[in-house]
Amino acid sequence: MVRISAVDTKIVRVPFTHGDDSTVGRAGNLRLSTLNTLLVRVTTDTGIIGWGEAFGFDLVDVTKAAIDRLVSPLCIGHDVADAEGLNAILSHRLHNYGRNGPVSFGISGIDIALWDIAGKLAGLPLHRLLGDGGKDIVPAYTSLLRYGDAATVESNVRLAVSRGYRAIKLHEIELAVIRAGRNAAPDSVSLMLDVNCHWAPPQAITFARSLQKERIFFIEEPIWPPEDMIGLGQVSAQSGIPIAAGENATLMDFHTMITTGAVRFVQPSVTKIGISGLLKVAAWAAEHGVLVSPHSPYFGPGLLATVQVAAASKHDIAVERYGVELAADLFDGAITPVNGRISVPPKPGLGIDPSEDVIARFG
Repeated sequence: MVRISAVDTKIVRVPFTHGDDSTVGRAGNLRLSTLNTLLVRVTTDTGIIGWGEAFGFDLVDVTKAAIDRLVSPLCIGHDVADAEGLNAILSHRLHNYGRNGPVSFGISGIDIALWDIAGKLAGLPLHRLLGDGGKDIVPAYTSLLRYGDAATVESNVRLAVSRGYRAIKLHEIELAVIRAGRNAAPDSVSLMLDVNCHWAPPQAITFARSLQKERIFFIEEPIWPPEDMIGLGQVSAQSGIPIAAGENATLMDFHTMITTGAVRFVQPSVTKIGISGLLKVAAWAAEHGVLVSPHSPYFGPGLLATVQVAAASKHDIAVERYGVELAADLFDGAITPVNGRISVPPKPGLGIDPSEDVIARFG
């Protein structure tokens, strides 16, 4: 039996450019100044190291504290082969800290690291360990930031098309700006829209109907609060455009939205529900004819895990790639999309470990 001997965390903060001529140095609706990755390193008593990532962005300091103070001590000595059992123990013991938030994000980071270890112990890349959908390349789409400016959206959409992307996601909430993005893309390029829980259901339905001529592939997270499954189902039934949701969902939320037909696309975020959770969501979705479109606007082991799960699937699953240019890449370009596609790293586990040089420079 191989056991966990240590759990360590490290925040890597990397500067980036974002296709915006803003002079304030912050980007998108999240007002980001750096791209922050919370790395989770699990070490076994035999010396094997697994890498995970816990969500994310400006939450990393709180999530790091949750792992270091609450989650990590409960992991020491646990069998690395029993990720499911450890998830259950941690979720039950720590549920008073919230079923969705920094603690559950931390549990997810450890789950990813345990799957990395499982692949390394088996000598297999994760997609083959999971069943292997026969893919060594997976499709990707670019997920642009919110610019709030038609000209900026148009230029970034054209840039994405020139780089070979056949699908693009906008984060805009103004009709004229969305139209500028649609006009900048050929009809053959799918255009998705994420509004980040911007409306109540009646307003979401009205806005969706105003987009009928814009050929929107799906609208993501149209309502607040995101756990309003009844409202989500109303928007799905009345909007005329497929609805996607899930980046803010718990496993129980996913089960409800899938079994009630509240959405056409589910969007599990591996840094929030782990690989184990993502696999459960994908299985439920397959049973009910719901499509999977993972949430993955990050650049660490969580993105790698999403690529590996997509490669293992028998279905075509496009991986979300955040539309920014980093000053440094934790994986030295190994999973940077080329012509809208990502090569799947073939080495055991997640396929590649984070760059120690980048961690040292930006950690």
